[in-house]
Amino acid sequence: MVDVIVITGRTTEQGVSIDEKLTDEYTKAVALCEMNEEDMKAINVKEGDRVKVKTDSGEVVLFAKKAVIKDLELPEGVVFIPMGPYANQVVGRSNGSGTPQFKGIRGSVEATHENIKPVEELLKVVK
Repeated sequence: MVDVIVITGRTTEQGVSIDEKLTDEYTKAVALCEMNEEDMKAINVKEGDRVKVKTDSGEVVLFAKKAVIKDLELPEGVVFIPMGPYANQVVGRSNGSGTPQFKGIRGSVEATHENIKPVEELLKVVK
């Protein structure tokens, strides 16, 4: 397990598939945990392996992906999750402004063999 700071944001892939939330393409676009290669080595995972991200607000299982944006890696200790139902499991509640915290969330990431939940399950409303 490694301690991380979780950040979320929009991606082109997430945006293109946003209207089709129940498709495999959407799941592939948002069920990702982009990580620094050194963090991946520290928990012994490679691209496509499953990881569990935990914060005080919840946890979620995602596919690991090496994060490279225009030849720049995410720093060690930072993970990126595309906005969507998977990120929503760990972003937490509003800080009083009515908007959840989407950046700078303390958490951890570890390797897992657990399955990734289908979007339908994540979208169920708890009464």
